[in-house]
Amino acid sequence: MIRPALLRLAASLAALLASTAHADTLIDNVDGFTLDRAGKVERLSGLVIGADGRVAQVLHRGDKRPARVDYLLDGKGRVLMPGLVDGHAHVMKIGFAALTLDLSAATSLGDVQARVTAHAAAHPDRPWILGRGWNPAAVGTTNAAGIDAAVGDRPVWLESADGHQGWANTAALTAAGVTAATRDVPGGRIERVAGKPTGLLSEAAMDLVTRVVPPPRPEDRDTALAEAQEALLRRGVTAVTDMGTTIEDWQAYRRAGDAGTLRVRIMAYAADTDAMSLIAGPGPSPWLYDDRLRLGGVALRADGALATRGALLKAPYADAPTTGGLAQLGETQLRNLMSRAGIDRFQVALEAHGDRAVAQGIAAFAELGQTYTGDRRWRMDKAQVVDPADIPALKTGGLIMVMTPATLAPAIAEQRLGVDRAVRVQPWASLVRAGVPLAFGSGATGAEQLGPWASLAVASTRQDAAGQPYGGWQAQERIDLAAALAAWTTGAAQAAFADGHFGRLEVGQRADFLLVDRDPLLASPSELRETRVLETWVGGRKVWAAEGGQ
Repeated sequence: MIRPALLRLAASLAALLASTAHADTLIDNVDGFTLDRAGKVERLSGLVIGADGRVAQVLHRGDKRPARVDYLLDGKGRVLMPGLVDGHAHVMKIGFAALTLDLSAATSLGDVQARVTAHAAAHPDRPWILGRGWNPAAVGTTNAAGIDAAVGDRPVWLESADGHQGWANTAALTAAGVTAATRDVPGGRIERVAGKPTGLLSEAAMDLVTRVVPPPRPEDRDTALAEAQEALLRRGVTAVTDMGTTIEDWQAYRRAGDAGTLRVRIMAYAADTDAMSLIAGPGPSPWLYDDRLRLGGVALRADGALATRGALLKAPYADAPTTGGLAQLGETQLRNLMSRAGIDRFQVALEAHGDRAVAQGIAAFAELGQTYTGDRRWRMDKAQVVDPADIPALKTGGLIMVMTPATLAPAIAEQRLGVDRAVRVQPWASLVRAGVPLAFGSGATGAEQLGPWASLAVASTRQDAAGQPYGGWQAQERIDLAAALAAWTTGAAQAAFADGHFGRLEVGQRADFLLVDRDPLLASPSELRETRVLETWVGGRKVWAAEGGQ
């Protein structure tokens, strides 16, 4: 059944697509900027867009305007900037999150229970109750009994905000066959009390439940993709790196491309090497739908997250001295998978959270580089903890670091690592000084995590929304706003072999840009977080607009 909201979305989309630039268009009278090839800010006052949706001319103050164009749009002095490129996200998870129970605002166990009860009552026909977004720090106790008290007659499965933990009720554990006799899976942990599963599963152990959750139908995937695109575009994200693309995801992207409803650009990285070969065949796919879709590589995971004590560390956790992390792949297995991708020129994106995982990745990429030469752009994603001693090797190995500033969590970092090792957490300035290419993304599995403006504020201040701590946490690792914007545009595009296609406003590149309500380069951190997107343009087309314009 199509929801009324989706009907309104379809009507809105049709109206926006009617603004297609079929011929030369001049967008004038703007207070604009882009980033040049050196990462420096270049001010502009207008753009000429060709019939192909590419930038035909970048205009500066005093430049002569074209004598004749087919369309003239007055920017009314608003700020124009390049579209944002999310360097690491999960597109379909963002979409499905909008279709399931949202627990991102839950503040306690009782709050979760009330929301689950209400959601179950509103959807009596659903065989499973699915939700996501809960914050372990806010919720506190997470066990099956807590959810049984809300819903006990059918399975309930709730994923955490970072996607690294799942919370099941007793019915879900029963459906998955998880009992006291069930062994921990490699790379995962079944949390237990007195040997009995509590209902909380971490990292790879989540698969025990997710594999028995009823799969979505193709039409469900199409709806989820529409929701994800809307969430991305309203936040100014014109291109997104999709980590963990399955064949089912890819088919949804292709259906949207064929129907002309693929509004964002998706740079896909396959969920595993089998999906990589199934989707693209003998090598990376070509760019499809006017540079809107490409599968160029594979996403591999070395370890889990710091918050779940899944990140592989060189020394034990400060708050769990017998624990050193959860490896998702053995070192030999990792090298074999990397080689399988490299032999067919697929790009490898390795998600490595802990400093030990980062060091292992550096060694594996160095070995890979001896066999597979040329411009490979090996990626290291997330990299929550980096040993300063390993930074020179990142530069030598030509690795691109793709990081997620908005996930900076000082309290958790100091708890897990201790104060002394906390200096290793997301060392952006050290990487920039060493000449290591840097890209930023959201890491989003839900729309509430799509916060590019908050990410820019964190990167330039290392403070939270309340301006704490004073002076910034590990302030020596702050970077300036121009460098942060470069990481959210040109850096993320380069990390996915999209440079030359989009990421900056220059002649020949796709005309992907935003009109926003303030100049982010001149805004205070609090103002930056409140930046509002007025219009989003992709390929010279207005594909999203805020209600009421300005």
